[in-house]
Amino acid sequence: MNRLSLAVLATTLFFGLASVKPSSDGNPTEIFGGATRFVNYKIFGKKYAKTPIYNSKLKGHAYYIVSGHGGPDPGAMTKKGKVWISEDEYAYDVSLRLARNLIGHGATVYMITRDENDGIRDEHILPMDKDETVWGGKSMPLNQKARLNQRTSIINKLYQTNKKKGYKKQRVIVTHVDSRYVGRKVDVFFYHNQNSSAGKSLAKTMFNTIKTEYTTHQKGRGYDGVVSSRDLWMLRETTPTTVYIELGNIQNSFDQKRLLIPSNRQAIANWLALGVLKEG
Repeated sequence: MNRLSLAVLATTLFFGLASVKPSSDGNPTEIFGGATRFVNYKIFGKKYAKTPIYNSKLKGHAYYIVSGHGGPDPGAMTKKGKVWISEDEYAYDVSLRLARNLIGHGATVYMITRDENDGIRDEHILPMDKDETVWGGKSMPLNQKARLNQRTSIINKLYQTNKKKGYKKQRVIVTHVDSRYVGRKVDVFFYHNQNSSAGKSLAKTMFNTIKTEYTTHQKGRGYDGVVSSRDLWMLRETTPTTVYIELGNIQNSFDQKRLLIPSNRQAIANWLALGVLKEG
């Protein structure tokens, strides 16, 4: 049975650069010396369904990936030309790429928010829709608190099930796209529960990884992301260690390059996965 229909397995790391013109195509063979096998996961879409498996570095780990908003709530919106674009579509695409990155190293990964017919998309403009569901095929309620409660309830139940199965580590990764005034550029930044030392450690490792990659590949650019605690529902009500990530400002033209250019979305997903691997 396709386990991504049950849970997206593990982590495959692809390198790419979060720049308009990446200097590397991120060929995984160059990084791992070739996959040991491939597994098909329909949720990634036809082009990306065939997913390479490399090793079992994260065996015994479970990851719950939650992209923000979806269904009746598109999240932050802005116009690109004559077309509206929305937070939920771009957060979901990065989340899918991260989930695919979390396959080749042995962890079990659950896509909590999901769109069964989108898959990973390589277009700049990702059309908006409202057919997203949550794990188990349930529709998303209109009320925001009900939606958040739905997600945390699913995660916490899965956590208890996987704890009984002997999973060593379980983590939640939440992705959102910020929406501040147009002139405000926002680097990727991270929130954690103030009472979670594990959440703070994971957030810092992911933050430091992205900062290092920007320093390496975009000298002189600078990186103004931050790590801080915040009293958010997804951080407060989830049982597993949780990191909440803001990917950029959808209103800002500079940040839009990070979101709209497919290779940039892939690069961010790569670097987030690298941070997970470093944390172990």
